[in-house]
Amino acid sequence: MHWFRSRSLRSRLTFLSAAAVAVAIALSALACWFIVEKQLYGQVRTDLASAPLPLPPRGQSLPCYETPQAALQAQPRSVAPENGTSVARDTQYVVKDPTAVCLPPAATKAIVLRPSDSAVFQLRPGQSVIRDGHFTDGTPALVRVSLTHFGPQPALLMVASPTQSVEESLQGLALLLGAVSVGGILLAAVAGRIVARSSLKPVHQLTDAVEHIARTEEVGTTIPVHGDDEIARLSTSFNSMSTALANSRERQTRLIADAGHELRTPLTSLRTNVDLLIRSDDTGRPLPPATKTKLLGNMKAQMQELTVLIQDLLQLSRPDSPKPGPNLTVVALHEIAQRAVERAKLRGPGLVFDTAAEPWFVHGDAFALERAVINLLDNAVKYSPPGGTIEVRLRQGVLTVRDHGPGIPADELQYVFDRFWRSPSSRQLPGSGLGLSIVAQSVRDAGGEVSLGPAGDGGPGALATVRLPGGPTGE
Repeated sequence: MHWFRSRSLRSRLTFLSAAAVAVAIALSALACWFIVEKQLYGQVRTDLASAPLPLPPRGQSLPCYETPQAALQAQPRSVAPENGTSVARDTQYVVKDPTAVCLPPAATKAIVLRPSDSAVFQLRPGQSVIRDGHFTDGTPALVRVSLTHFGPQPALLMVASPTQSVEESLQGLALLLGAVSVGGILLAAVAGRIVARSSLKPVHQLTDAVEHIARTEEVGTTIPVHGDDEIARLSTSFNSMSTALANSRERQTRLIADAGHELRTPLTSLRTNVDLLIRSDDTGRPLPPATKTKLLGNMKAQMQELTVLIQDLLQLSRPDSPKPGPNLTVVALHEIAQRAVERAKLRGPGLVFDTAAEPWFVHGDAFALERAVINLLDNAVKYSPPGGTIEVRLRQGVLTVRDHGPGIPADELQYVFDRFWRSPSSRQLPGSGLGLSIVAQSVRDAGGEVSLGPAGDGGPGALATVRLPGGPTGE
């Protein structure tokens, strides 16, 4: 068993296929041999049973002896019967009392007696028993034993048909079947090797691809897929996994690069301001109080921007797929919307908020969902004109936020939820480009959908739509 497990999959398939064919061929050969044996012996038995029995000698006396061997040794070979009647060469008579074996004049073989032959004396005349036997020279035969009369006393008539030719035929057949079986097994092993190599070719390609990825860490490698069987499904799954890994690594690399780019700007500004403060102290020429106050305020704003950016990065560092955890609870989405509107009013004091929210409860992370709604409202506040109106609606689990700003160009809609993406026309506005990415991730974690597009009534502005599963009650 250890040897079998230590072999390669190709060797094991070859061995198993050859073993299965060997068993099938062996069983077929044995069945064929036994069928032929039964047919040949059955034919000899039928011929022996249907052949007419020779008539007992009349008007002549046959020499009788105590044993078949003695009778055969004393029997002359060239004497023919006096009446000219032909007698079978494999015929003999056995007298019961005293037991004696009598051979016809032309007999050349004597049949070996058995103790069970005496039971034939209990049969009626004409009844016969056919048994296996052999001649005195060892030649196998089928023997027919019948009850007859030899003169005035009962006797056994024994007629034998030699089966030497049958056994020779069976031996030849056994050799032939053995040779065919060995050849078949060898052919099966070769065919099994070829079939195993052809069938396992996709597996070898898959193994090579996995080893290549493990050796070089070059994710994204795929293998060709042919057909729709289990191997093709395995190859398809591997290609999907490899592509997903490549995309994940690409997103990770892009996130690091984008994060580094976004962090560079506030850090550069902070370093410049700090250098200016240090230089003013080193040179003994302090900055004017108003300039210093402005400089410190600028540094504080940069620190706040860094804080928000780091919080956004931590939010996005969570896995893309939702995982149940202790933070998942029943959340009142309408209450979250009301709190988010109150916070948005502080950030857009000159804007008008038109709010209408029906009760709706969802199962999710309350903090993440509130952060998502706030980001949607912050985005609307950022792009709304002074004195503009922001419409917030919540009906049947559908939350919409509509502003009346410049809107989003159609060719940029596909990028709005990408991390660190900002429209070229809004690069001068504050923000890191992570707000809508956080919205998309939070909504997906709650099992919902989010979209952003132009206003449906054809007017100016953008319309954000969030659909979350839930119900009007918290049960």
